Amino acid sequence: MNKASQLRQPGRSMPQDASPNPQSDADRLETAADEAIAACGGNARDAVKALIVANEYLEAEAGELMQAVSHAYTRGRFKTYTAPIAPK
Repeated sequence: MNKASQLRQPGRSMPQDASPNPQSDADRLETAADEAIAACGGNARDAVKALIVANEYLEAEAGELMQAVSHAYTRGRFKTYTAPIAPK
C-alpha cells in the first residue's frame, strides 16, 4: 500500500455543521497532520510528498470530471431548469 492511499480514509465525510469553528478546525488539522506523518513512519518530508501526490491526483480527477460534465452538457444530456415566470 502506498503512502498516499494510506492517507485516504473512506467513510470520512464533511461535518454537518459547516459554520467555521477556529478551535475545532485547528484541532482537526493538527490531528490530520499527526496522522499523515504517522502513516509515513514519522517522516514529515515523506508525508508532505505523499500529500502532494494525493492532491495532484485529486486535481487531475476533478479536471476530468469537469470536462466530462461540460461535454455532456453541450450534448444535451443535462437539462437545465428554468423556473416558471410568475404572472404580473
